[in-house]
Amino acid sequence: RQLERAVVVTLAMAAGPPPPLDPDSLPTFTDEGFADKFLRKTRENPLVPLGCLCTVGVLAYGVICFKKGHTRRSQLMMRARVLAQGLTIVSLAGGMVATTIKSRQ
Repeated sequence: RQLERAVVVTLAMAAGPPPPLDPDSLPTFTDEGFADKFLRKTRENPLVPLGCLCTVGVLAYGVICFKKGHTRRSQLMMRARVLAQGLTIVSLAGGMVATTIKSRQ
């Protein structure tokens, strides 16, 4: 089986060089700055930046509670942070799936 595969590859290479690359078929990218791209992506999937803000907010509050000595509340906030991170990842994956489905239609 492996020998057969090697023969096919060798025959394909012996057929000649690959056809030249057509520059018209290459994708073109618009000149889009960071702020424009960020706003576009936020409009496409608003749950991701919201999840990031929630994660950072819960993390900051948890660190403040830890510094003040409220260990029980700090532990609760760290668990909430993990939950917020998980929901952010789920919304990111969901947005990617939705974008893929939309682009195929």
